[in-house]
Amino acid sequence: MGEFNEKKTTCGTVCLKYLLFTFNCCFWVSSGHARPSHPVICGSLPIVSSLPSLLAGLAVMAVGIWTLALKSDYISLLASGTYLATAYILVVAGVVVMVTGVLGCCATFKERRNLLRLYFILLLIIFLLEIIAGVLAYVYYQQLNAELKENLKDTMTKRYHQKGHEGVTSAVDKLQQEFHCCGSNNSQDWRDSEWIRSGEAGGRVVPDSCCKTVVAGCGQRDHASNIYKVEGGCISKLETFIQEHLRIIGAVGIGIACVQVFGMIFTCCLYKSLKLEHY
Repeated sequence: MGEFNEKKTTCGTVCLKYLLFTFNCCFWVSSGHARPSHPVICGSLPIVSSLPSLLAGLAVMAVGIWTLALKSDYISLLASGTYLATAYILVVAGVVVMVTGVLGCCATFKERRNLLRLYFILLLIIFLLEIIAGVLAYVYYQQLNAELKENLKDTMTKRYHQKGHEGVTSAVDKLQQEFHCCGSNNSQDWRDSEWIRSGEAGGRVVPDSCCKTVVAGCGQRDHASNIYKVEGGCISKLETFIQEHLRIIGAVGIGIACVQVFGMIFTCCLYKSLKLEHY
């Protein structure tokens, strides 16, 4: 009877090990080649499975880097730092994912309870980071419209072509050209621009980036045949652009966080099973 109970416990532990390994392979986008054949060869499995974890960690980081590098042109136009914070959170989470993938396989097959504890802590950190990123994205999604209406016009009219605000100048020019818009709400907003009223604009009534065909001095004429006159101005264009990306960040954050719950459950069960066998 005692022999049967010992065998049953061992089988349960083995099942948990395979479940946890499968979780690692699924969560870290396994390529399908890292399959355990027997616990005896566990020493080589962490090495085989580390490549998928690295690739998946890079994939998570890519979303954050995409925001920081390719989508950061308009960050200088935003009053809040929330959008930038979500990107940094994803980058950090990506690094933790890569480390955790390798550690998870080592902890599972070497049956080290101290490694399992560390693995659980890292899973919890990823869970919290992704939840925070998802919540921040959702909250900022709701506040974005009000923030843009309150701050975008002042940013464009008071900082455009002003010393020390070269990033804003570049962002405004790219915004107006890329989204075919002129001014925060409309082209009339530029009448309040400090740059236009200072005389440094060279007779322009709008920046040259408002023009359908950009040439030096084209902003001297604000007729509809020459500049972009769109309903809602640049606010609506920028809001749509950022909201689309926030939806991606939110989905990635909440989605990965939900998957993490299963990993933490498997880890706790395996830890408890190993503890019972030890005693």
